[in-house]
Order: sequence, then C-alpha cells, then structure tokens
Amino acid sequence: MTELVSKGNLDGTLANKHASGTTVLQEFGEEHINSGMPICYTSGDSVFQIAAHEKHFGLERLYSLCEIAKKLVDPLNIARVIARPFIGENVQSFERTSNRRDLTTPPIGKTLLDHINSANGSVVSIGKISDIFAHQGITYKVKGDSNMLLVDQLLDQMAKVKDGLLFVNLVDFDSKYGHRRDVPGYAHALEQLDARIPEIEAQLRSNDLALITADHGCDPTWPGSDHTRENVPVVFFGNNIKQHDLGKRSSFADMGQTIAEHLGVEKLDYGNACNL
Repeated sequence: MTELVSKGNLDGTLANKHASGTTVLQEFGEEHINSGMPICYTSGDSVFQIAAHEKHFGLERLYSLCEIAKKLVDPLNIARVIARPFIGENVQSFERTSNRRDLTTPPIGKTLLDHINSANGSVVSIGKISDIFAHQGITYKVKGDSNMLLVDQLLDQMAKVKDGLLFVNLVDFDSKYGHRRDVPGYAHALEQLDARIPEIEAQLRSNDLALITADHGCDPTWPGSDHTRENVPVVFFGNNIKQHDLGKRSSFADMGQTIAEHLGVEKLDYGNACNL
C-alpha cells in the first residue's frame, strides 16, 4: 500500500479492508470525493479492488492506478485487480458504472479459447470475458451495459459469426443481484433471460451448440456478500441435442472439453466431454 501511494502519486487510500462493493461506497464515497483518495478493498476471492469517482478522480487515472497495483500484487499471487468506477454526488446517488475493468493474471496454459483460435475459429467476448482471460485467445470483444443489452449483442453476433465460440457473461446476476442479496431483482433478471431464450433458439443453426452455466454460486438468499457454495447449472441445448440428464459432473473442465469435441479442436488437458 505504501508503494501504491507513492507510485500512484496519492495522498493516501481509504477503506483498506474486506468489504462489499456497494457498502464501501456508502461508507467512504463522500470522503473519497472530498479527499481525492481512492477506496481500496478486497473480497473473499483473490482480488484487489479500487473504487474511484469517474468525474472527481478520473476514469483514466483509475485505470492507470490499477495497472500500477497489478504489478505490485503479482508477487503476492493476487490474481486480479479490478477498477470500480462510480458516479453520483452523495450517498443517496452513488452508483457503479459499466466501465469496470479487470486486470487479470493470464492463464497458465493454453485454454479452449487458444485451441479455437489455432483452428482458425473466432472467439467473441461478449461482456467481461476478455478481461477474465487477460485478452488471451480472444478474436474481438463487444460490450453491453446490462444483461439484456448483452443478449442483444449475442443475437447480433450469432447472425454474423459462422464458426467458433460466442462467450457471454451476464454480469448483472452476479454484481447487481447475487452479491447484493437482492432476491426480487435476481428473480426479475431470470424472468428477463427466460423470455429471451426463444430468440436465441430461433437463431441456432442445425449444428450449433449452446450452453448455459455459471462459474460459481451466488445465492441471493444467503447471508453476506461473497460467493456461495452450491453446484452450478449445466444446460446444453441445440437443434440436434436430445433431452437427457448429464448427472453431476466431476469437473467444471467437462464444459470446455465438450465444446472442444463439438468444434473438432485440439483436446484439452483436463475434463471429460459430456455425452450429448
């Protein structure tokens, strides 16, 4: 933290603790605006987060500070530094924006994305996927400010991309409703996505394969604001996929292996393909 203050030309930092991302804004947001000191905090996973006001601190300055922080935390095996920009002028109006940026440690080996690229297939990041993979194996990325705008982007890319992987992260389930323990908001988001599934199905070509899954639990009914521990859903569908139960899988890597087999790319080091 001392090095961050020095190299970032800061007067100091605020919070410096484990905290919920929205709660920490309520607690330190006004002091941040008045002092110019960024808000630094962490959560249950291996991340270092910096929140700062887009106008009063500056978005590009926040990004630059996070790049400094990433170099400082690399020796500590902290996997991600997350820039958390927000707007508003007081506790009642503070709101995080979609200009979040994740600075991520690159994968330690080749991933499914790399294998698809090597086979001349396209890998399109829709949402924050490119940040999660440190931009490795990504052909190009498109963004959206909400779940429904991300679904719009998915449908647009389905009409354009003929071969490869369209990889979408519907972040609102996690950041807006799961971590916030907002049960009505989570339920409404599920209803919104359910209503869009027929649009996705209508654009599937004969040999397309779709997968709905999650990278961790985030039960909105659970205490606290961290990730939760339930199993995640695995739902494959497509015009040539017959209905049956895949059962409980032994590894999340099975998802990547199944997609690799479907696309006919190099087999991954881990996971067993599902029998679709």
